[in-house]
Amino acid sequence: MKRVSVDIGGTFTDCFVAWDERCIESKALTTHQNLALGFNDALRNACQELGLDERELLSQVDSVRYATTLGTNALIQRKGPRLGLLTTAGFRASVPLSRAKGYGVGLPHKQQMDVPNAQRPDPIVPIPMILEVRERVDYSGDVVMKLDEEDLRDKLRQLVDKGAEAVVVVLANSVVNPVHELRIRELFLDEYPGHMLGAIPMLLSHQVAGRKGEYVRAMSTIMDGFLHQVMYHGLGTLELNLRNAGYDKPMLVNHNSGGMAQLNSTDALQTVHSGPVSGIAASEHLALQTELGNIVATDMGGTSFDIGIVVEGGVKHYDFNPVIERWMVSVPMIHLVTLGAGGGSICAYDRMFRTVQVGPDSAGSDPGPASYDRGGLKPTVTDADLVLGYLDPANYAGGRIKLNPRRAKQAIENELCDELDLSPVEVAKLIKATVDANMANGIARELRTRGYEPENFTTLAYGGNGPLHACGIARALGVKRILAPPFASVFSAVGAGNMNQLHIHEMSTWTTLFDANQRSFFSDYARFNGIVEELEQRGRDDLLRQGFTAEQIQYRLELDMRYGNQRVETAVVTDLNRVTTPEHVLKLIDQFHTRYGERFGKGSQTPEAGVRINTIRVCSFVEHPGISFTGIRPSGKPLPPPPPIAQRDCHFVGHDGALATSIYGEDALTPGTQIDGPAIVVTRATTYLIEPGWRYQAAQQNAVWFTQIDA
Repeated sequence: MKRVSVDIGGTFTDCFVAWDERCIESKALTTHQNLALGFNDALRNACQELGLDERELLSQVDSVRYATTLGTNALIQRKGPRLGLLTTAGFRASVPLSRAKGYGVGLPHKQQMDVPNAQRPDPIVPIPMILEVRERVDYSGDVVMKLDEEDLRDKLRQLVDKGAEAVVVVLANSVVNPVHELRIRELFLDEYPGHMLGAIPMLLSHQVAGRKGEYVRAMSTIMDGFLHQVMYHGLGTLELNLRNAGYDKPMLVNHNSGGMAQLNSTDALQTVHSGPVSGIAASEHLALQTELGNIVATDMGGTSFDIGIVVEGGVKHYDFNPVIERWMVSVPMIHLVTLGAGGGSICAYDRMFRTVQVGPDSAGSDPGPASYDRGGLKPTVTDADLVLGYLDPANYAGGRIKLNPRRAKQAIENELCDELDLSPVEVAKLIKATVDANMANGIARELRTRGYEPENFTTLAYGGNGPLHACGIARALGVKRILAPPFASVFSAVGAGNMNQLHIHEMSTWTTLFDANQRSFFSDYARFNGIVEELEQRGRDDLLRQGFTAEQIQYRLELDMRYGNQRVETAVVTDLNRVTTPEHVLKLIDQFHTRYGERFGKGSQTPEAGVRINTIRVCSFVEHPGISFTGIRPSGKPLPPPPPIAQRDCHFVGHDGALATSIYGEDALTPGTQIDGPAIVVTRATTYLIEPGWRYQAAQQNAVWFTQIDA
């Protein structure tokens, strides 16, 4: 296998190259003005290690796969076209009202509670650019009012005259019957043909999101339209860069659904948060192949700290109405919680609590932390780690970034020492304790709100800063063991290379499997199977267009089900692709009954209220070979540590004064090596910090276990 996978983060661009039996990790600073430059730097570093020319490598790899934050940055910076929105008469206020929750969605809980100071985000579509058209389709798909085509033509001209650069169409119940949305596109192309100079793209909501819910479907389509141009040019630049370097195959883009596709089969909205989701996908593969059981995946990079859950058996948690930036959308996305707690997170004085506040703002890659010596003036977590002695100023990021300890200390002194009346070292220890506690609290909250206990999970600590803060997170979380997985510093990039090509299509439905009033079971098998066949056909068309054969394509059927009129829906994965008998109906009900009990507790099921299917979802995918994870558990007789390469004084939370700390090189990654803290292992990709009272145990594929010694 010869493959390049890339995770373009807010601070670093991570590159992972699988070259037959060799696996190369590489990093470079992200160049936001042109993502291709950061990718080229990271790839060049990997090629030097392999002894290859970049053109030679790219001409031989089977694929190049990207996960990118380009869409996230575009939303934050509001870089996008002027949009126009056409919606059903009477629904013009749906988007501005945003379900009466727009003031708080996407904000931390503390800010959500501050209602008097609440502010809605600047709208992506200004209210004057929202126009109504006369038409109506009811909940079952019957046309109640035909589309007024003359009125429509007038509204289209108004949007064009107002400067619309793209048009979004969101009609009520179009997911059940899209006839009017399709007709609007026909009339639009008649008035404004696509071959005209300056042609305006049009997006139809039923093609972007297949579930009911007018507001979330509208926001999904609006965000897709808003990001389309930025993603097209940004990813197009990456693809052109590959072509110029000798790569002649389709570029693959990772999706936040846990799959990937070619660029021409990717919606802009699917790329948002695809980098952290790739790390969760890698965690899923690790859990399945090594039988680790329940896993909580934590990715501490330069900008953020991302949390995901994979329960035993490789089952991921999905968000079907995730919040992206400040808006709720309707796309199936792997559940992810993001905290502003990365290495570049800016530290400030919290006047209310008279302590340090870490994040959510980040110094990013430009200017970066103060110690990068690129103009940054605010102290960050990385600056604190440097002041505490954990980082080697001359050997950070494999020696490619030189750190300036004086700048780090000066930034902490200028911003925090006087306010806190503490020395720079004491402030740095407070910063480390705060960020470790913030990350641990985020993990505990995420697990416990879903009915899990942290001690029943193996915590993975990866990303560029994960192994550096692993012991601190474990201590604050109250767990006695934590794992830095194989290739920890670029683990999300590894996940980007392990994903299957996958498309998810779904459709809202009103299907009652058991009617409690009539005491009857579902029998309209043809309607149910027809929906499944249509969704399979959409996925099949997507994958056939990318060069696969029908025989290579597999399907997975998922149903969102609920008891009666409950608002809570539970996703059920079933091996039944068709329903043809009453026994099949009973099997679906039984699978839902079991899954509901697992989620909410045995005995919580209420079948007497009836059982309904609200959404039918089909995952169409083609499996690809990936990196195998084997032998990550410590085995055999422990090996003594190699001779240290240096020794320096480091400061640790809970310990007064500096402690003499041995520094080890990459030979400490030899499987079986055991080191008791305090100690530091420095590699080209990351730094492993072994705090006092903790033990470091190296396993296969550079996996490392941190265990509390008295555990």
